[in-house]
Amino acid sequence: MSFGEEGGSDVGFEILEGRSWPTVTQYSVFLENRVGQLLEVVRSFHGSKVKIVGLSISDSADCCIVRLILSHPEQGREILNLKQLAYAENELVVVELPFGPQSLAELCTALLQAELNIHYAYPLLVHPRNRPTVALHVDNVEQAGAALRSEGFEILNEADLQG
Repeated sequence: MSFGEEGGSDVGFEILEGRSWPTVTQYSVFLENRVGQLLEVVRSFHGSKVKIVGLSISDSADCCIVRLILSHPEQGREILNLKQLAYAENELVVVELPFGPQSLAELCTALLQAELNIHYAYPLLVHPRNRPTVALHVDNVEQAGAALRSEGFEILNEADLQG
């Protein structure tokens, strides 16, 4: 569809209906690098239905970034806001790896063939179908999902992680 002269735009675009690119929300929580800070974040979710299903920590001398994937991201966002924690949100691709010795190599190959970079990756704490599961921050989640699906990988969404 493109707008005509009266619409004010010559930009053409196409709407793809029936396509869903499952992604999972990651919260990157920024903390001072002090003893007990991680425990405070983890305790923030106690008493709620929100469970931490993915966790990665990057630290430096002064601060750290705790990357979290939560079972119920909307409620998790509310808790992070109530605790007045500084955070950012990203969309990740979460992939189940098939059993076998080359599954990670096959995943990397599929993304390389699609010319996509993996900026970082980490395994999940929860494996919904008892298979190894990895969260990926990539250049383009839509292209990554399509490339991985075409190679037979199962892409998970947030509902898969609520179990």
